[in-house]
Amino acid sequence: MNTFQTPLSADEAVDKLKTGVEVTGLRVVAHINGQANAKLIGKEVPADQILEIFRPDFAIRVWDACKPAGHDIPLRIHVYEDGGATKVACRMPSTVFAAFESPALDAIGAELDALFEQILAQVPRA
Repeated sequence: MNTFQTPLSADEAVDKLKTGVEVTGLRVVAHINGQANAKLIGKEVPADQILEIFRPDFAIRVWDACKPAGHDIPLRIHVYEDGGATKVACRMPSTVFAAFESPALDAIGAELDALFEQILAQVPRA
């Protein structure tokens, strides 16, 4: 797991990540805001947001390489508060796909790793 702390708030980090997603040509498939969802039921929780990221052409390539790997897409970046600090966590694509022991998926994972590194680089480290 690639995890780091940032001086940004969770919302600021998510905005930077979304910019990075746009720059790489990937897409935010879903933005799950746990804090906002908890507020809907009258609960207060520390920031906890997940960005699900992918693109249809990559999905088709993953399915062609290894249909069961479809379970693990879209890929995720988790932004959360822990002990008053904002953290960003991401299981890199090559790590996600390694479990399938597929050379074709390994190649896709390496290609996506480079894009995810660009996305994560948008968020400053503490």
